[in-house]
Amino acid sequence: MRLLKSLFERNRAWAARVNARDPQFFAGLTALQAPKYLWIGCADSRVPANEIVDLAPGEMFVHRNVANVVVHSDLNCLSVLQYAVDVLKVEHVIVCGHYGCGGVQAAMQDVRFGLVDNWLRHIQDVMKKHGARDADRICELNVIEQALNVCQTTVVQDAWARGAKLAVHGWVYALADGLLRDLGFCASSSGEVDPAYASALSALKV
Repeated sequence: MRLLKSLFERNRAWAARVNARDPQFFAGLTALQAPKYLWIGCADSRVPANEIVDLAPGEMFVHRNVANVVVHSDLNCLSVLQYAVDVLKVEHVIVCGHYGCGGVQAAMQDVRFGLVDNWLRHIQDVMKKHGARDADRICELNVIEQALNVCQTTVVQDAWARGAKLAVHGWVYALADGLLRDLGFCASSSGEVDPAYASALSALKV
């Protein structure tokens, strides 16, 4: 607290404002969470998941990493996905990227940044696969590819196999105007994955 006293002060002021507006707010948060949505987004500090869609704490389960990447060997992401789908019973998984993504911009540069270069390799693979060079287009393509990856996980495939109500979506967020764009990727069963992928790519005219 000695070095971050201002944050504690802001926290107390925020808690007081919330309590004044809704005296039952914090009591409600102590109940078990039952979100309908899992948001897989970028760790960028300008993209706060709950605020973008105007949902209160407890209404959205969130996983964030650099450039909203879903890798089949990433046990952190897969654990969040499994808990959200199998335990919380979310009905929607939203992969949301954003224009002006620093991870995408870093992947486009021929510069070494350190350990993160290994993570950014996944973005570079997307660039190479589609021959993309425009930053906004790479952000869009990355979302579509990561939404496809979500669909291909054992977690989602098993959920669909047992008849779970679950849809996977691909969205992108614009910092410039605060609006979300639907990239046209939406799959709610194994049979919908390939058509959703093809439709989303076609909409981008790739």
